[in-house]
Amino acid sequence: MNEINLQKDFEEIIFLITESRNKSFRAVNNELITLYWKIGKYISHRVKEAGWGKRVVQQLASYIKEYYQDLKGFTASNLWRMKQFYETYGEDKKLATLWRELSWSHNRIIFSRCKSETERKFYLRLSLKEGLSTRELDRQINSSIFERTILAGNKFPNLVKNLPRKAHAIFRDRYVFEFLDIPEQHSEQTLRRALLAHLKKFILEIGRDFSFIGEEYRLQVGNRDFSIDLLFFHRELRCLVAFELKIDQFKPDYLGRMEFYLEALDRDIKKPHENPSIGVLLCRDKDEEVVKYALSRTISPTVIAQYESRLIPKQLLKQKLHEFYQLEQKNSDE
Repeated sequence: MNEINLQKDFEEIIFLITESRNKSFRAVNNELITLYWKIGKYISHRVKEAGWGKRVVQQLASYIKEYYQDLKGFTASNLWRMKQFYETYGEDKKLATLWRELSWSHNRIIFSRCKSETERKFYLRLSLKEGLSTRELDRQINSSIFERTILAGNKFPNLVKNLPRKAHAIFRDRYVFEFLDIPEQHSEQTLRRALLAHLKKFILEIGRDFSFIGEEYRLQVGNRDFSIDLLFFHRELRCLVAFELKIDQFKPDYLGRMEFYLEALDRDIKKPHENPSIGVLLCRDKDEEVVKYALSRTISPTVIAQYESRLIPKQLLKQKLHEFYQLEQKNSDE
């Protein structure tokens, strides 16, 4: 029998086994999370109707431990978290379809750290879409990706022309690379090498659908050679994405060079079934008015974003988000 055909048959069986295991895990997890929600509901109601407090919940935990030793995870603190879990989501069936798909550890991080329903929904969806581990989820909350995404959505989409509509939820106005161990004053080469050394974390920050193609990607136009700092392919957008790194403030002439790179990519590198390429100018700083003027007459699908090598103070972002919501409310009332 042909060895290649046999291997193909074997891999199909492995696929069936893996698929079945994944379905079993999801079913068990779904049932476990639903159980925690039901326990939380029961305790919450007893607190309101029968005056249960932490002392009674501690007695419940001790009772389970003494008489049902095979039942693990039902400590007093965990039982109290189940109550918080139920009271956070209540009977909301739409959110239930999200939290049932995640582990208890994921849920615990989200409902204990996120204060609004909008924020919780954001991280529930992000965890499912990106397949985040608990460590990665914790990092995304620490880096305030919710606040940054909301604020970014209000800035560049209307300025950038020829950008696919669904790309507005993918690219952001500001990126945070707190995982880089580089000095405050650094070169573009240092920045590029540091990002490549932490490629997994870099992709976590920009989005899991980015697939890395190469650094200093060579383009030949006429008799001259050019290079793109970092080149990616985005699976959902089905297009090449060129990242140019700038360690200073955005300058309008940076946009002209990026337009040239995108034209070269679309003419010589892009495959017929792929969409037009997108550019990201990643600058250390930018003047919003200069960006607005630079983008007003161009049709280039280029995002001009700013990067930080340190975490942005969460309180500052929350304040800006609060101001944004107030402005939205004012505009809707007028």
